[in-house]
This record gives sequence, structure tokens and C-alpha cells, in this order.
Amino acid sequence: MRTLIPWRRANGGPFNLMRREVDDMFRRFFAEPVEEMSGLTVHEWAPSVDVEESEKEVLVKADLPGVDPKDVEISVTEGALVLKGEKKEEREDKKKNYHRVERFVGKFYREIPLPAGADAEKITAASTKGVITITIPKKPELVAKKIAVKNVE
Repeated sequence: MRTLIPWRRANGGPFNLMRREVDDMFRRFFAEPVEEMSGLTVHEWAPSVDVEESEKEVLVKADLPGVDPKDVEISVTEGALVLKGEKKEEREDKKKNYHRVERFVGKFYREIPLPAGADAEKITAASTKGVITITIPKKPELVAKKIAVKNVE
């Protein structure tokens, strides 16, 4: 059934992204610990991801500040790119009157569907300043070929 309100669409319209971001913020803030390990509380979280697609490739940029690239596992499973790993962080603050140590351990998991024609054998990943950029080339035979139209008179 069609709606008479133009901004109410199946995808949620222009406010859907903002609603998802706020929901994610509350989920992270009020998250229940997944498990306790040696005095550390372990939480689950999902990194923010940007996906860009061009004619020749798909770029996925995952924000993982404070995560060592060695702690990130990237794989392709059943037509989806999977990012998973663990963030381990420890902050120590020493002042004249106090000494405070905070620890955070959080597992993350993100699954991004790959478009048809993605070449899973040639995927590369690089890390710069807490952002992992994953380049997924498209198979050359599936890249759209442009055909010029000649004016014949």
C-alpha cells in the first residue's frame, strides 16, 4: 500500500540514517557486558563504515581508532565482506592525589554485502590513522562498457 506522505518510504526516508546513528549510540552506551575476563569487561560494538562504489571498484572505509590492524580479521563469506576483531584499550592517569587505570575490551563484527561482479580474489586492505580502507575491484568483464552514439545525417 502506498503512503500519502512522500518522506515515509520503506527505507525510512531522510531521517533513517540519523535514527540508526542515535539507536547505535544508545545501544553502545547502555550495552550489557558480553563476558568478564580477568577483571576486564567485554562489550560488543560495530565500527562505523562508509561504502563507495565506482565503475571499477568498491571502497569500504571502517573507522577503527585505537585498534591494532593485527587484531582485525577481514574475510569474504557467502557474498559478503566480513570485518571482525577486538579492541583493547588501557588508559592510565597519574596525578599527585590519585592514580586511575581504565581498561576497555570490545569485540566487533560488521558484515557488508558485496555487489555482483566483485572480484573477491583481488581484495586489498590498508590501515592509516585508525581507518582501514578495503578495496574490492570489480571483474573487468562485468564493468559496464560505454558506447558512443554517432550523429549520422
